[in-house]
Amino acid sequence: MIPSWPQALVPDGLVETSRATLPNGASLRLRAIQPDDARRLLALCRGLSARTLYARFFSVRRLLPEEAHSLANVDYNRRMAIVAEAGEGQESELVGVARYGPSNDGTIDVGLVVADGWQGLGLGPRLLDQILKAGEQRGIRQFHADVLTDNGRALRLLARHTTIVQRTIDSGITSLVFGRRPGGAWRNDETSAVAKGKKEKS
Repeated sequence: MIPSWPQALVPDGLVETSRATLPNGASLRLRAIQPDDARRLLALCRGLSARTLYARFFSVRRLLPEEAHSLANVDYNRRMAIVAEAGEGQESELVGVARYGPSNDGTIDVGLVVADGWQGLGLGPRLLDQILKAGEQRGIRQFHADVLTDNGRALRLLARHTTIVQRTIDSGITSLVFGRRPGGAWRNDETSAVAKGKKEKS
């Protein structure tokens, strides 16, 4: 049985922090979300274009402060999120986030979003692999995501970097059930142990 940990506690040795160097030379920190990331989540969401917002949330409604607070507080077990952080200290900002969590129908939904200015640099696959790896470490083998059928970028991402076991299309929504590919999609430059689905917002 997988243990549950109190919110705001990152269990030592069970959440990896890594550095990812992108083609543009930027070095980002990939780490588990923390409660004090709420304001950074708000800033990330407010900076997204309407196109990116709709592709991720199926809506252009902006994140509310109370929603950001809830999303920044996970149990690191059944609800988990990995963020991509640029910069250091108080000047740092979130440029991407991937998360999984239980949906109302019992599936484990995955959602991912990357800031517009950081898209097309390979950050999406890295975040995807890290969140699936975190789930795998907690005994989760199958994940679910709903994707707009005309969102070719997201569908290609999942096709290239996961093992899809089920695909259904209904009313412009492609629903996918998938698992992490053996060995993962990426090797991280530096790794050290530390401590939407449409139904889950990032």
